[in-house]
Amino acid sequence: MDLTAHTFQRRPLSIKLWPPSQSTRIMLVERMTKNLTTPSVLSRKYGLLSKEEAEEDSKRIEESAFAIANQNYEKEPDGDGSSAVQVYATQSSKLMLEVIKRGPRTKVDGGAALREKAIAASENFFDISGGRRAFIEAEEAEELLKPLKAPGNSYRKICFSNRSFGLDAARVAEPFLVSVKDKLTEVDLSDFVAGRPEAEALEVMNIFSSALEGCNLRCLDLSNNALGEKGVRAFGALLKSQNNLEELYLMNDGISEEAALAVCELLPSTEKLRILHFHNNMTGDEGALAISEIVKHSPALEDFRCSSTRVGSDGGVSLCEALSTCSRIKKLDLRDNMFGVEAGVALSKAIPSFADLTEVYFSYLNLEDEGTEALAHALKESAPSLEVLEMAGNDITAKAGAALAACIAAKQFLTKLNLSENELKDEGAILIGKVLEEGHGQLIEVDMSTNSIRRVGARVLAQAVVQKPGFKMLNINANFISEEGLDEVKGIFKSSPYMLGPLDENDPEGEDLDEEADEEGAGNEDELEAKLKDLEIKHEE
Repeated sequence: MDLTAHTFQRRPLSIKLWPPSQSTRIMLVERMTKNLTTPSVLSRKYGLLSKEEAEEDSKRIEESAFAIANQNYEKEPDGDGSSAVQVYATQSSKLMLEVIKRGPRTKVDGGAALREKAIAASENFFDISGGRRAFIEAEEAEELLKPLKAPGNSYRKICFSNRSFGLDAARVAEPFLVSVKDKLTEVDLSDFVAGRPEAEALEVMNIFSSALEGCNLRCLDLSNNALGEKGVRAFGALLKSQNNLEELYLMNDGISEEAALAVCELLPSTEKLRILHFHNNMTGDEGALAISEIVKHSPALEDFRCSSTRVGSDGGVSLCEALSTCSRIKKLDLRDNMFGVEAGVALSKAIPSFADLTEVYFSYLNLEDEGTEALAHALKESAPSLEVLEMAGNDITAKAGAALAACIAAKQFLTKLNLSENELKDEGAILIGKVLEEGHGQLIEVDMSTNSIRRVGARVLAQAVVQKPGFKMLNINANFISEEGLDEVKGIFKSSPYMLGPLDENDPEGEDLDEEADEEGAGNEDELEAKLKDLEIKHEE
């Protein structure tokens, strides 16, 4: 929807935002289905939906949101549709959250056992995060927390997220927490001091930390609290008492160099840590060195996320060297850092250690061709079960196309490939499209948008995926495909138009800014047509 809005801003007199195209509606259903089936903090609380149930719910949500938004549009048919788009998005989000909090439905067959399990989960989980995000006062806290002192309660998990505790409310909560801490295994204190002055927030953290000190946690979430070093140290008593953590979430917490050092200092053991998420912090290179120490001492690590943390080349090299000691890594997300070529090469040296790797997110790392080729070669020779490969926005040109194509050819379990916002052009697109033709029966999504692709490359990509049994979306938007090329692509997807993403940002008259390449004829479609006849990917022995 954002892409349509962007187009509207450029051409306000000729574009209406409503109704959305069928492909846009289908894409929304797919995104909601993915959200509903992806493990998250919320799914740990409410349960994870099966793919079938998520697809059913997503279709119902989209249809309901569309109907409500359409009614809104009919009241102002002469408008541009922007208010209807807003209603559509808001209703979709609202209904999806309701489904997440509802959790998986119990089935009629075998329903008794499932209902018992659901009841047991409810009895084990105490959650006050529902409703609007708001301050919580002492009187309300007293009433809300009463179940924690109920005789015979069996709470193992608590979630205080989305409610902002002041000092008075924290003092009320303290004895309740002390009463259950010996039974707790999962604690979610994400976003629980929002809007409070720093001094008050730190004191609240100290109270909660002291109350929970000594509990034997499996999972701890302190995200979205703008901790910084002071906040990390305010949780010192709790952190220092944790020897069996399996999951730790410190996302969007202002984790600076000093804060990262404090985390490293306070955690007594990370030997059992399986999931470590540091997304969206201001860690930098020096902070990455501290995180590297944590990683080195986390031999069980399976899921590591250190995205959007301002880590540069030196910090990237340190992280990658530390990761090479973690042989159980399955999911690795390092997106949106300033690694550069050197760190990219260091990462390629760590890749062979990850035999069970299934998902890699290496977008926006400034890898360029050299770093990309090193990673492509490493992935080709390892990670046999790789399902997700993302390397968007890395200044990758057609020079690295052959290495990427050889890597992709070897990854027959791929479900998602994202190489958007690069400069692969037709040469790279053709190489990749040709290898996708063979096998890749589980492929669901390919994103090659914003790659200066023209008619031939677009056609090869379309032909490569259109017959895949479970394929859902090819995104080749924001390229330089001619009008004839667009017609060809649409013709290829004639029987399944929902599988082709929007093309509203395509520029048929787009010009290649690389003058030398133009002079050498690199963009010449006739030459590319000829190349297609006997194109082969050379696999390294």
